[in-house]
Amino acid sequence: MFRPAIKVIDCTVRDGGLMNKWQFTDEFVRKTYKSVSAAGVDYMEIGYLSSECAFSRSEVGPWKFCAEADLRRIIGDEEKTIKLAAMADIGRIEHADIPLKSESSLDMIRVACYVHQIDKAIDLAHHCLDKGYEATINLMAVSTVGLRDLNEALEDLNKSRVPIIYLVDSFGAFYSEDIDTLARKYIERLPEKTIGIHCHNNQQLAFANTIAGIIAGINYLDATLYGIGRGAGNCPTELLLSFLKNPKFKVRPLIKAIETQILPWQEKIDWGYYVPYMLTGVLNQHPRTAMEHMESKNKNSLTDFFDRITSAVDME
Repeated sequence: MFRPAIKVIDCTVRDGGLMNKWQFTDEFVRKTYKSVSAAGVDYMEIGYLSSECAFSRSEVGPWKFCAEADLRRIIGDEEKTIKLAAMADIGRIEHADIPLKSESSLDMIRVACYVHQIDKAIDLAHHCLDKGYEATINLMAVSTVGLRDLNEALEDLNKSRVPIIYLVDSFGAFYSEDIDTLARKYIERLPEKTIGIHCHNNQQLAFANTIAGIIAGINYLDATLYGIGRGAGNCPTELLLSFLKNPKFKVRPLIKAIETQILPWQEKIDWGYYVPYMLTGVLNQHPRTAMEHMESKNKNSLTDFFDRITSAVDME
């Protein structure tokens, strides 16, 4: 599957931070940064850009904000060998919160939105482009979007200046056939854009669905070390690089980072395959209910969770 146009974005800190409120130490972030850089990954999504009016630093870690002082602590004085990205959620950041590219170590801002927020997302992404950044729009929860709304959203995106548009399986509800169909739709309706993919692993399909996207022509690929991420997690970066036939990629630095940085987090947070996350994926539901259950004292009461979220008749 070697294609020079393919770019890999490691989202370990940003997506993994959804499980621990971005309370990673500087050592964790720095070693992740060095490992994905040494592995030849193209971008590291190091966190979110958020308004400090929307979140408190007493409740969330620095990677919810990606302030320049925090970024510089990680990068140090060495020249960057990997591009840095941050995600901006519509409704959680103001235009004024985004510095000029000349004043930031970030290279790319990824604007995340739902279908009803497309106009605001395009406006914010254009603002980021005008400030000198690369920009993407990540259209979330597309598994819940009707055909008419999706077509209208893609039409609006096609008219925009935003060069990269993401197909996002937010709930881990899609199968490879769905990815193939949607990828071809995105490519057909966005002929001048580059398409990206971001998959969640609720049904153990994030890697397979990413491959389906590659085969269909998608070129920007999201992944995380050991699949760490919200709920069931994501396509594992080490699996993805092992699959891609690009000699620039090196897997060993990722294995070392998993051993020293990621595995200790398995003792603290529950991401990956768990039945509650599977059920929300099968039912095309937001994983928040499963996450709440997994954080409770009754996380092993699987039948109770099953009965709460669905009809047993429908699922037997």
